Amino acid sequence: MSETSSAKDCRIDLRVTQEQKELLERAASLKGISLSAYTLFHLLPLAKQDIDANERLVLSNLDRDLFMSAMENPPELKGKLQSAIHEYRQKYDK
Repeated sequence: MSETSSAKDCRIDLRVTQEQKELLERAASLKGISLSAYTLFHLLPLAKQDIDANERLVLSNLDRDLFMSAMENPPELKGKLQSAIHEYRQKYDK
């Protein structure tokens, strides 16, 4: 089901000052929509943007090049890391 056709059976309560409510109602009225519709119209894209920003890693060109170089030419493993990987493979690779 899409966002617009889903049953709306949940509520969100938002406490605001009288002035804030009047401002939001006025803006909603100018758009010809309800306060709830106005709030959703503006908040949903912001929520998606916040989630996207949190889930995506954006690298500079230099960082991207360094990462790709390390992936294409990984450094040789030495010392404790090499022995830990060897022990792990001995124990779990079957």
